[in-house]
Amino acid sequence: MNKTVGVVVLGDIARSPRMNYHSFSLMKEGFKVKVLGYDDTKMSNNLLNGVEIIDVKQSPNLSIPRILQFIFKVLWNAIFLFYALVKNGRFHILLVQNPPAIPTLLVCWFYCKLFRAKFIIDWHNYAYSILALSVGSNHILVRISQFFEKHVGRLADDNLCVTRAMKNDLRVKWKINSTTLYDKPGPKMISEISQKDRIDFFEKVSAEYIEFKLLLNNKRPALLVSSTSWTEDEDFSILLDALIDYDKTKTDELPSLLCVITGKGPLQCHYRSEIVKIQWNKVKIITPWLAANDYPRLLVCADLGVCLHTSSSGLDLPMKIVDMFGSSLPVLAYNYPCLSELVRHGENGLVFENSAQLAEQIKNMFLNFPQEQPQLVKFRDNICNSQVDWHTNWKENALPLITR
Repeated sequence: MNKTVGVVVLGDIARSPRMNYHSFSLMKEGFKVKVLGYDDTKMSNNLLNGVEIIDVKQSPNLSIPRILQFIFKVLWNAIFLFYALVKNGRFHILLVQNPPAIPTLLVCWFYCKLFRAKFIIDWHNYAYSILALSVGSNHILVRISQFFEKHVGRLADDNLCVTRAMKNDLRVKWKINSTTLYDKPGPKMISEISQKDRIDFFEKVSAEYIEFKLLLNNKRPALLVSSTSWTEDEDFSILLDALIDYDKTKTDELPSLLCVITGKGPLQCHYRSEIVKIQWNKVKIITPWLAANDYPRLLVCADLGVCLHTSSSGLDLPMKIVDMFGSSLPVLAYNYPCLSELVRHGENGLVFENSAQLAEQIKNMFLNFPQEQPQLVKFRDNICNSQVDWHTNWKENALPLITR
């Protein structure tokens, strides 16, 4: 009998690429897979064909004090997640995304004890460190979350994590042993595209965002792409200030620039209003929301990527860079302690620590465009030569842990 694996997200399933890639690989290796989470953004690609999606009922937003809202949401999620698990048949293994930790980890551990299933946590970050961004590190809810995450995390049968730094931190801080499974380009990513497909893509998206028509001209602008969640842990002002610097640089050696910022989040409206206040000369900024199938095409058509991600724990790596590398796109990335596990400065991209450094890097990459800067060519070659696909990496590092 094929074993059934429950992949528990308790977030928007379509916006949880790592868990979707887990599901793809599990299915490819003969497991029956059911994904439990929020079916908010309908999947528009066939990555999860054959996987059963179980929509967990979300808690309503109530106008009550934060602590009461927290308690209500925990109780609601505990009830409806456990109900979804019990209702949808027998699971032999639960592979659980963390964060969120409360009440996901405890509910899944309890189910596994009750039904003798294997309990595996995939550590993407720490829930308590993300919570601290909005309420402060000394808040009672942060202390509760940290205590809960530590003690329930120790109950897992096995653990996966996203970096060596997190593996070491889990072991030293909480005495939790884990296996590092790096994010790798997924099945949906594409590393090259024909000129005809490129033109077709730009014509398609220009129907909604007319600025893409500029890319159909012979003397086209350089295409810079960044993906952001528009939250406090990604300071968009760094990129905005760098683009202002670029725009003010008076030289014919630098091209016009089309900067495409994708993503949704709470600070998007604020920065959109800031962008339209600026009198731009050779920079255009657009903030489209693209279909899931169009995002990989945007990346493979781009000339350069920028990542503003800063980890709340300093221990996770941005999936957006993995996607960019999967499209052979060099990246300029904001630097933090464990980023060197992914971006090797001067080899497959560059790291920066402020807007002035970022502005200089963008200028250097696009000097005399469309003639490519030699360093940019080197970065693309190094990315192409060092790629390992997700499933190969998953079979080597995750499958032995799941099957033992």
